[in-house]
Amino acid sequence: MMIRNRSAWIMFGVLASLLGLLLLWPVLDVVSGGFYVNGKWTAEYLLGVFKNPVYAEGLFNSLRLAVGSTFLACLFSIPLAWLAHTYSFRGQKIFSALVLVPMVLPPFVGAIGFTQILGPYGALNALLGCGPIDWLGQSRYLGVIFLQALAFYPIIYLNVSAALANIDPALHEAAQNLGGNAWKTFWRVTFPLVMPGLFAGCTLVFIACFTELGTPLMLNYTRCTSVQVYDELKEISGSPFPYALVTVMLCCSVMLYIISTFVFGRKAYAMQAKATVPHKPKAVSNLTGALLGLPFLVVTSFALMPHLGVILTSVSVPGSWYKSILPQQFTGAHYVEALGHGMTLNAIRNSLLFSSLAVVFNMAVGITVAWVVVRSRIRVRRVLDALAMVPLAVPGLVMAFGLISISGTLAAAPWVKAYPGLAALFDIRVNPTLFLVIAYAVRRLPYMVRAAIAGLQQTSVSLEEASANLGASPFITLRRVTLPLITANLIAGALLAFAFSMLEVSDSLMLAQQIEYYPITKTIFELFQLMGIGRFLAAALGVWAMMFLCVTIVGASLLLGKKLGALFRA
Repeated sequence: MMIRNRSAWIMFGVLASLLGLLLLWPVLDVVSGGFYVNGKWTAEYLLGVFKNPVYAEGLFNSLRLAVGSTFLACLFSIPLAWLAHTYSFRGQKIFSALVLVPMVLPPFVGAIGFTQILGPYGALNALLGCGPIDWLGQSRYLGVIFLQALAFYPIIYLNVSAALANIDPALHEAAQNLGGNAWKTFWRVTFPLVMPGLFAGCTLVFIACFTELGTPLMLNYTRCTSVQVYDELKEISGSPFPYALVTVMLCCSVMLYIISTFVFGRKAYAMQAKATVPHKPKAVSNLTGALLGLPFLVVTSFALMPHLGVILTSVSVPGSWYKSILPQQFTGAHYVEALGHGMTLNAIRNSLLFSSLAVVFNMAVGITVAWVVVRSRIRVRRVLDALAMVPLAVPGLVMAFGLISISGTLAAAPWVKAYPGLAALFDIRVNPTLFLVIAYAVRRLPYMVRAAIAGLQQTSVSLEEASANLGASPFITLRRVTLPLITANLIAGALLAFAFSMLEVSDSLMLAQQIEYYPITKTIFELFQLMGIGRFLAAALGVWAMMFLCVTIVGASLLLGKKLGALFRA
């Protein structure tokens, strides 16, 4: 049922105002903090970021991390996506499922196991029978890009797989009829057609790696912009330099997102509405299938290494995994203690509360945005769709920094100071709940919007029109007809939004500043810093989180199938 223009305009105005308040205000506050100093506009501090050798080195290192991680992720994902699309072999579905395994573990949690395996007295040195070589100490840069690439390559894999599935097989046949071999067909036909999808995935991975905070912190790679911003939090009220530094980071991310959306998006080649011939993967013999499965096995083995390290750390007795390939003694006590520890119980409770509130917000806003975009005829509806997708281009670090700045402004306002209840609500130093919920909700809103839009596009409007013709009000039609038909999409979007909110890293590390409000990821980080059994409790809590996210992604995959990749598309 199409929305009347008046109702659509009202919804558009409310949603645009809400997103402007929760998304654009923090971003503009960060930008203005770097440009507007002492009552006047100046570019002095922005230029000072590039003149300061420490900040300049941090930016250069962050770009190196992003480029290296994205390139390595492409090497992992593109060949696997092409093999899975082109050939049909035994075990292919299992291999394709294993490719997505890294999504169930935030890279900074994987760093716990990574440091144990590659440490001076870790498993790798024991396997090689060599002396105490600190592999991570030799190059922490390589350690960070390796972990980030293993964590984020499934996003590129999903985008490339979706792009390959949209190619009309008749184009390949035409290329072969014109004398093109397999290699030339790939470079002249296939690769240009998947380029928009590939670049969309690379954009998301690049932004994520450029602004990733947890992994460099865990691996002690401190000379990068994200860690410098984290360290500058204590000076947020006194120096414009942190604002300028975050502004530079934001500009880099947004520029790349714009290039992806408007250059490569517009360059997408149009496909026929229906392929002239169906795509049929080439069936191969068992021996050939085993060879084709080898790349999947190699990449998956590397991808599972951080997971394996975390799991082994979580079940090892302290001091028993020393100069040995595997722990010498095992225990399950860390899992019990992790769930029974006062700090972790509180963290689980906090994460459940923050993530649940964020999902409720996302459900309400996401469905409404999708309704206006798909079921209205107003010309500016695509603006609302684009605004809802902006969080993909805004790093969590920037969002969190902006919210901290806004909290400081609100907490200092006289009308807030006059009422203690408002002070507790708006002062992040007292209670960060409001700002953590906002950060989680805004950052994961694109998943909900994309899932709802996909559901509405697949639902015939004639069913809603029939309901209206029988006298049902728009609200009754929405509740009794539309929502039941798109329930699977909504559940999938809500599951992903909830799970990734539970394991959000940058926002949690920066916004949660009091121990009683620590979410799971901040607790894992703090436990990792503790002497004694802190590392083991952090690993156990990471495994619990990994199991939770694994169940969530499997559930979303069963509900959406191959359409899961649409939720990770710029």
